[in-house]
Amino acid sequence: MSGELKEEIMVTRKATTKTEPAVKKPRAKKSLTPKEKATAKKEPWVSVLETHVNPENPSNGFFELDWNEYFIVLLKSHGYDGPTEESIVDAWFQILCKNIGNEQGVDMERRGSGYINVQKIGNNKSEVS
Repeated sequence: MSGELKEEIMVTRKATTKTEPAVKKPRAKKSLTPKEKATAKKEPWVSVLETHVNPENPSNGFFELDWNEYFIVLLKSHGYDGPTEESIVDAWFQILCKNIGNEQGVDMERRGSGYINVQKIGNNKSEVS
């Protein structure tokens, strides 16, 4: 075989090592929203989700509110009543707004505020305008 070109073939073997079985990481818990936390604790919760202002007349607009069932229980225990949760929250919100105006020295009895429109948008939410 002298003079012939020898082709050298190298065979490599991939080194294998025994690996530990994959350890499953515990799934990250979905963090609860403030509403979910309060509801889990059976505490009343209400929040203003959004404030909408009419750019043509900034004195008009509405708030989008959200609440849990314990907030309704709280309001009912303080004398608020109505045929729907939205009407109960609306009654509370109107009085709250009047009280804020009174604290700021605004005569809320002589103020012509028009009307409040409540539109139920589902999932315990209403738009108040």
